[in-house]
Amino acid sequence: MNVYSKNLAPARHYDIIVVGSGSAGASATIAAARSGAKTLVLERLPFLGGTSTAVLDTFYGFYTPGSRSKKVVGGIGDDVIERLRRYASCLERPNTHGAGTGVTYHPEYLKVTWEDLVREAGAEVLLNAWVQDVEAKDKSLRSLVVATKLGLRSFTADVFIDASGDADLCHFGNFEYELAGAIDPAQTLTTTFKLCNVDVARRKTISKEEFHALMVAAAESGNYALPRKEGSDHITPVDHMTATIMTRLPSYVKRGDTVVNATDPELLSQAEMEGRKQAIEYIRFLRDKVPGYEKAQLSTFGVQIGVRETRRIYGESRLTKDDVLSAKQFDDQIGLCGAPIEDHHGGTDTAWSYLPDGQCVGIPWGTLVPIGSQNLLMAGRCFSSTHDAHASVRSMAQCMAMGQAVGTAAAMMVNERKAPQEISVKQLQSALRRDGAILETP
Repeated sequence: MNVYSKNLAPARHYDIIVVGSGSAGASATIAAARSGAKTLVLERLPFLGGTSTAVLDTFYGFYTPGSRSKKVVGGIGDDVIERLRRYASCLERPNTHGAGTGVTYHPEYLKVTWEDLVREAGAEVLLNAWVQDVEAKDKSLRSLVVATKLGLRSFTADVFIDASGDADLCHFGNFEYELAGAIDPAQTLTTTFKLCNVDVARRKTISKEEFHALMVAAAESGNYALPRKEGSDHITPVDHMTATIMTRLPSYVKRGDTVVNATDPELLSQAEMEGRKQAIEYIRFLRDKVPGYEKAQLSTFGVQIGVRETRRIYGESRLTKDDVLSAKQFDDQIGLCGAPIEDHHGGTDTAWSYLPDGQCVGIPWGTLVPIGSQNLLMAGRCFSSTHDAHASVRSMAQCMAMGQAVGTAAAMMVNERKAPQEISVKQLQSALRRDGAILETP
């Protein structure tokens, strides 16, 4: 912190600062500001939404898969969907890959939706802002150093929320975390892309199984370099446009005893460039081999590569694979997840493990509280879990539920001047239910 001091503008103070504005961070910001707290959200991109607007176009996790679709996330998530429907920019579609009904949206409208909801709640927004360092003492954060176009700035707050996806505040503040890839294999990276001029009716003439068979045959012919053999494509709210989850790149390497993953700028830089090259190869395959894609053209790549896991905190509690697959319920749960364990491992396919039909696992409050934290909360894919549990509960609807919970809790901490371990979980749960959150399996 001291190395920056001579360059810093005077600190600005807030009740709550949220770092990262993805599904978790934007939801946390909305919840905190609606609770009356003076709230600032810092986002490194020039728009809100994180992965939801920079990489993907579908919310999973709102519904359970299985014989009967059950809605298990509400609250701020419902507000987001309602606003998207005003723009006629989303649709629900059954998911043929097993994750349950997805809500597919237009990411450009979602950017405006997040911005409107955040600002209507009364929060302040600073875009193009990269957190560089923190000042912390005795598990309490004091201030952040943020890089902006005009140089370094300092911000202080009573409570901080790390929704960076990569547990950046935890890392800079010397809290404990597991580096993905150090214990279990880390999930792969994916460059998403969209194609226009697609004859969707012709594309629908072949099944998922036939589509995968075409991909396997193309790869085995030696004429196409396709590392993943069961990628997916789906319709979007835009006529004759499809979106894809196809490419696959490694997210970490081991160099001796050291793990380097997608938090490393050099590894990430190479992955970004290689992902686009790989996407071009999948486009060539689609145009050559798949009905409906004969005249398709590339519309867009994702703004950034899709990252599934980098750092996962060690929290006051930790969600495990057994918890997920047994649909365990917790006294302190603040949300639900019915999504399967969807492990995008390093092979050619994706591994799926399902919860009992129609059931959900609870998301414990303790998984959002770093061990010993006095004023730092977490939300999103950096929450406290094992690799397997993370592969289920990282879905964006669950990130919204986590964000609403920590934003509400942070306001309670400010008002009551308490650490996260000291606030009443029952009062937190009551507030969440009042605001539309779903805490028990329907």
